Amino acid sequence: MAKKGPMPSFQTVDDYIANQSEEAQQKLEELRTLIKEVVPEAEEVLNYKIPSFVLVPNGKRDHQIMMAAYAKFIGFYPFPTTMEAFSEELKAFKQGKGSVQFPLDQPLPKDLVKRMVRFRKEEIEGGK
Repeated sequence: MAKKGPMPSFQTVDDYIANQSEEAQQKLEELRTLIKEVVPEAEEVLNYKIPSFVLVPNGKRDHQIMMAAYAKFIGFYPFPTTMEAFSEELKAFKQGKGSVQFPLDQPLPKDLVKRMVRFRKEEIEGGK
């Protein structure tokens, strides 16, 4: 069952991750590593009280990829255009317009995540 009350405010991405379940911490760290493998220079910030990665210098909110821990899954928010581009490969996962849910009890699709991050970064850079 989810925690009741307002979402706590965290000071850093590390603080956010440290305050999640052990299972969620592992998945968040794994997802963080995948994002940083593709975009080592990504700036880590908190946006909407969740970990976000700014993919280009001085990027705006839509230049970020976000992640969040929930009771049974990790939410990954790569942007609606990225979700659309990878829609066939994401069919096995529950999705929203700009998000996908990776269940905590299943391995992360590492190659897919890296390709999604790369796609989004290239998309942003192409739009400059």
